[in-house]
Amino acid sequence: MRKTIESCITFFSWVALFLLLMALFTLIAYLIQKGADSIQLSLFFGDTAPLDALLLRRQVFDGLFPAIAGTFILIACSMLIAIPIGVAGGIYMAEYCKGKLKPLFNLTFDILAGIPSIVVGLAGLLLTILLNRHFPRQIAPCLLLSCLCLALLVLPYLIRTTQTALESIDPLIRKTAPALGASRSQNITLVLLPHSISDIISGIILATGRCAEDTAVIMLTGVVATAGFPRSLLGQYEALPFYIYYISSQYTGPEELANGFGAAIILLLLCIGLLVLALWIQRRFTTFLLFR
Repeated sequence: MRKTIESCITFFSWVALFLLLMALFTLIAYLIQKGADSIQLSLFFGDTAPLDALLLRRQVFDGLFPAIAGTFILIACSMLIAIPIGVAGGIYMAEYCKGKLKPLFNLTFDILAGIPSIVVGLAGLLLTILLNRHFPRQIAPCLLLSCLCLALLVLPYLIRTTQTALESIDPLIRKTAPALGASRSQNITLVLLPHSISDIISGIILATGRCAEDTAVIMLTGVVATAGFPRSLLGQYEALPFYIYYISSQYTGPEELANGFGAAIILLLLCIGLLVLALWIQRRFTTFLLFR
């Protein structure tokens, strides 16, 4: 009876994996079929010369170059804010937080992780309105506000991932350094973090993907359809997720819709590139920490 149950579970697991892969490849094939022909140099730079656009001599208002640049800047700034706070919070939860506070904080982070992104966007918009009352015409939806809201959105994932990675370390490894006279901080920085860095970076990869694809947050906190290359953190900007949403809901012809599919392909390639880069950093960083 037990072997039959195990065989059924294995069979359904393979079926679920097959269906998942089929859905993924079907989606990718559909995007390529609809948008591959639109991926040309004009889709990125419009009527602007590519060299002038890359050197920021002229703004691009009819191509995807500002949206791609804005997406990169948005992801980079959001993760620069979220990673130090998230990793530090995870270390605190795993190594320092004890007693009744720990279950309370765990529940709080789990609730924050389940909050819809549109709620975070509304909170950012509300913050802008409140600040604008005290600083009229000085505070408006901008790139910095979007970065802060996205950092808040992914922060619970980073904290919980870091906490879980540290708490899952073998107790023998955890107690070896203190037994040899190492302090708690030395044990964390020289032993625990190197052994859990792979899992921590995996959480960072997932958080980066969440920043790259989210539309609800940025739609309420500063992204617009045409803003050109972002010149300041306090200015408005363009981003690929919002461009795809905007085109899919307000396209005026087949050509614009094809451009939306092309933008979706570019966003998918961007996410794949970030994933490959993060995996390469994970491998090199883990090897450096373990064999230095």
